[in-house]
Amino acid sequence: MTRGLVIGESLIDVVGDDEHVGGSPLNVAVGLGRLGRGVDFLTHIGDDEHGRRIAECVKSNGVQLVPGSVSARRTPTAVATVGGDGSARYAFDLEWELSGTPESAPPLVVHTGSIAAVLEPGCLAVAALIDAYRVSATVTFDPNVRPALTDDRARARIVHLVERSDVVKVSHEDLEWIAPGQDPQRTARGWLASGPAIVAVTLGPRGSVAFCGDGEVRVDAEPVDVVDTIGAGDAFMVGLIDALWTRGLLGASRRAALRRIGVAALTEVLRAASLSAALAVGRAGAF
Repeated sequence: MTRGLVIGESLIDVVGDDEHVGGSPLNVAVGLGRLGRGVDFLTHIGDDEHGRRIAECVKSNGVQLVPGSVSARRTPTAVATVGGDGSARYAFDLEWELSGTPESAPPLVVHTGSIAAVLEPGCLAVAALIDAYRVSATVTFDPNVRPALTDDRARARIVHLVERSDVVKVSHEDLEWIAPGQDPQRTARGWLASGPAIVAVTLGPRGSVAFCGDGEVRVDAEPVDVVDTIGAGDAFMVGLIDALWTRGLLGASRRAALRRIGVAALTEVLRAASLSAALAVGRAGAF
């Protein structure tokens, strides 16, 4: 087991007159591929110009597209509007289903999140795959909430996946949407008690905070001139997974060791994730 599996949507981000390959899970798969990690990517794209562009991007970054991923009627798109502070809002044209089947050996780590985790009918298959792979793999999850495509049922689905995950990364804004009226960091601590070994919360320009059984750590954001924030959270997730991979803490056989991670080690992991996010926000698009 030396490979990772990423399950989730891929799409074309339309930003003004520019088009960028994107989608939160795709960004994670590509980021890990660029760091030299072996990754398989299960997604849902069409056999059209946009889909071929995504497939080429995946391949050129060393990621293996899972057979059956090219089965959509059309490749999804997201029209992004970037505000003065670099933040982005999205309007989606997307259908989410799963028909591909990974053919490689059981993965060391399985990552999912965002639209793939909550949008029917594909989210039902995602949950089933997570349960199936959890016996061999570390499960990582990023809710990456998209309010335009989610409803109240999404909250229950997110909480279920949190309980089945080993590592959860979530933004402060996501926590406010998932548990309105509650202190976001209190929600994150509650999530930690429900199952994960690590819950990391990104705080935008205020850095990040992470919780583990040994305690709580905080890391400042890296200083950077922000171009836009597209893909920043995904890059943070890449850095988080890669740092844990380097430390030999991935795989079901290492679940107990991951749960014992100390605050000093978690601080270094969080710093690696923050540096990864800084590299993303310093350029246009996700990568």
